[in-house]
Amino acid sequence: QVVIVLMALILMVIAYIVERMIALNKASGKGNIPEFVKELKQEVEEGRVDTAIAKCDEHQSSVAAVLRSVFKRYQSLERHQITDREKKISEMEKAVEEATTMELPLLEKNLVAISTIASISTMVGLFGTTLGMIRAFTAMATTGAPDAVALSLGISEALFNTALGIVGGVMGIVTYNVFTSRVDRFTYLIDEAAFYIIQTLGSETE
Repeated sequence: QVVIVLMALILMVIAYIVERMIALNKASGKGNIPEFVKELKQEVEEGRVDTAIAKCDEHQSSVAAVLRSVFKRYQSLERHQITDREKKISEMEKAVEEATTMELPLLEKNLVAISTIASISTMVGLFGTTLGMIRAFTAMATTGAPDAVALSLGISEALFNTALGIVGGVMGIVTYNVFTSRVDRFTYLIDEAAFYIIQTLGSETE
């Protein structure tokens, strides 16, 4: 029964890993992000904000979604004829914060589940190991000759549970750290790109 639980946990962590790989690859969008940001900067410098928004829609990345909100806020400010540079920059920074707040949960989704499964599988494996050792010692405690079959079954059960618990734990911990570092990289790219574009848009106001 413990083995079934461990197998279920391993299958769950595999499912979460596949889901996160697909989601984070999708969040990377189409094409190189630094090159994409440079293209947007060029569009802004040439006064083609609508084209920049269209490119954001085409790129379909988390960075593009945040920058799209910046361009939309900039257009809104232009329509309301707000010319104060500091006011514009402040409003665009707010747009970044709002968009990032929407994007981060999508990037971090299921990471807590992966971390939790990593901890649980190790504990369940240890529990299964303990049950196996109890069975082995029970076989040794029989009067007369120890029950060799029960002894070997108990030891093999203990080792099998240990192995499954370690596999689940290692898979969860390693992938959690990998995905967390990717999310941190996305956050850095979003902040860097947003600052770059906001400063470009701000200079257009001057």
